[in-house]
Amino acid sequence: MKCWLLLWLLLVGCCSWAENATVTGNVIVQRNGKPLRNAAGAVVWLTPTKGEAPRPPADKVFRLVQKNKRFDPHLLVVPVGSAVLFPNEDPFFHNVFSVYEGTRFDLGLYESGSSREVRFSRPGASYIFCNIHPEMAAVIMVMTTPYYATTGATGDYTIEGVPAGEYELSVWYESAMPDELKRLVRRITVTVPSARLDPVTIPAAPSLAVNHKNKYGQDYEKQPQYPVQ
Repeated sequence: MKCWLLLWLLLVGCCSWAENATVTGNVIVQRNGKPLRNAAGAVVWLTPTKGEAPRPPADKVFRLVQKNKRFDPHLLVVPVGSAVLFPNEDPFFHNVFSVYEGTRFDLGLYESGSSREVRFSRPGASYIFCNIHPEMAAVIMVMTTPYYATTGATGDYTIEGVPAGEYELSVWYESAMPDELKRLVRRITVTVPSARLDPVTIPAAPSLAVNHKNKYGQDYEKQPQYPVQ
């Protein structure tokens, strides 16, 4: 009896695995009609057209580190409901905030060696800045589907474990206009064991990180320039 039960479980597992596909594709980022050499940082995700996608697990704690007046990594993709830590590894204060789309928060001033935590429960892009250092910028992309991937420099992406069926394919890129991204949404069919999708071309525009305001909606104060000794 135990042998038959074990065999049945193995068969169910194999069948379940066989119903999933590996989805691959390519994203081309253009500026002024010319492809960029580096197409890294585009996010691609699939949403079922019928029913809801299974919620991706949100039990992992992510980190967005502040070091050398930079956020590391610049782009962080997390499942909806995830907690993100913001450790300060610089020898001075930071004030991390987000007041644009996505999850809004203001962590206030906190010193070197300390950390703050934010839970991201709103889907979409949260643009992250520091109220002291205007050169610091990052994006946290919050997903409601487990079927997503981020492109590398060549623009290629791979999404594993996608059940066969009909999906909406969506893309996001930091310096793309929202209307352009909506226009790029398309319906696709995923078949097993693999599906190669047509390329997606994203027109790039200036990033929100350029000339952004502080948390009060005002221009940053100019930092004093000290003479080189």
